[in-house]
Amino acid sequence: MADSDLFEPIQIGPYRLKNRIAMAAMTRNRAPGEIPGPMMVEYYAQRAGAGIIFAESTAISEQGLGWRDTPGIFNDAQVAGWKAVTDAVHARGGHIFLQMWHCGRCSHPEVRPDGSVPVAPSAVQSPATVFAPSGRIRHAVPRAIETDEIAGVVAQYRAAAANARRAGFDGVEVHAGNGYLIDQFLQDSTNRRTDRYGGSIENRTRILWEVLEAVVGVWGSDRVGIHISPTNVHHGISDSDPEKLFAVVTEGLNGFNLAYLNVVEGATDPTEKEVPFDWKRLRRAYRGPYIANNNYDLARAHAARRDGHADMISFGRLFIANPDLVERFRRGAPLNKLVPGTIIAPGAAGLTDYPALA
Repeated sequence: MADSDLFEPIQIGPYRLKNRIAMAAMTRNRAPGEIPGPMMVEYYAQRAGAGIIFAESTAISEQGLGWRDTPGIFNDAQVAGWKAVTDAVHARGGHIFLQMWHCGRCSHPEVRPDGSVPVAPSAVQSPATVFAPSGRIRHAVPRAIETDEIAGVVAQYRAAAANARRAGFDGVEVHAGNGYLIDQFLQDSTNRRTDRYGGSIENRTRILWEVLEAVVGVWGSDRVGIHISPTNVHHGISDSDPEKLFAVVTEGLNGFNLAYLNVVEGATDPTEKEVPFDWKRLRRAYRGPYIANNNYDLARAHAARRDGHADMISFGRLFIANPDLVERFRRGAPLNKLVPGTIIAPGAAGLTDYPALA
């Protein structure tokens, strides 16, 4: 079967990207003290062959931190650390967006610098766990955020967006998926509020529109993207009618004229039961560039381009093990095998030591 235009340039916002292959945002836990360091500089620079890199989920504030050694973008040291990363990626001809992250309920006081209880739309505990000094522990029961506190969360996104500009990113991606704070507001298993941020879909999507307005106000719409995962049950999240919810979300996103919509299609955990969902309908409904993610390989990526399902394809674990993934795909070269135990771990092993082609 003939190849597609996967290796051809594409226009995303103001940028002419060199190919249609994206590197997915992936938590690696290599930021001691929540500050990006030299290991991360090398890691991202090695992968600058991607059309675009989505930098790993990055806390917008101390309140938004989920666990230790994940980067933030809320103080000067973090901005300086990220500036070294973006400079290195740009020096190799790459583009890089920052994924803006608030973990919401997905945390525990043991791993939070101030020992505070995590906030969420409702006091509904996640079934997932987090690494803590005492070992792996379940996420804590969160505190339901007060209505008058939500404006402060939106302000955290605005400040983080401004810091991302200072750090030299090409744009930002609002993380509204994978069971984190905005997703917790969107989906009714985690949002049991009775105020203007809960109940109806109109109310549950309100915080998303407020965050996007704030971030677009800093960057302009053409350098802001969004990440959603309608049926990814990561962290035990779900909605009673995801088709209806994300039809409303997609229609609302069309009004922002964003750089792209980045979609996790299905569940990221292969042991989880897939929730029925019409991805082609979602793709047709969105009027801007659509980036598809989740278990794609080269053959599926070519097929997605040939039938017009996606404008770009985002790869995760393949990029961890193959810093030169684009070139390996282009040549049909063998791929390095992933070492699972080093995905989230300290040190350079499994981060920067995967070999490139000779």
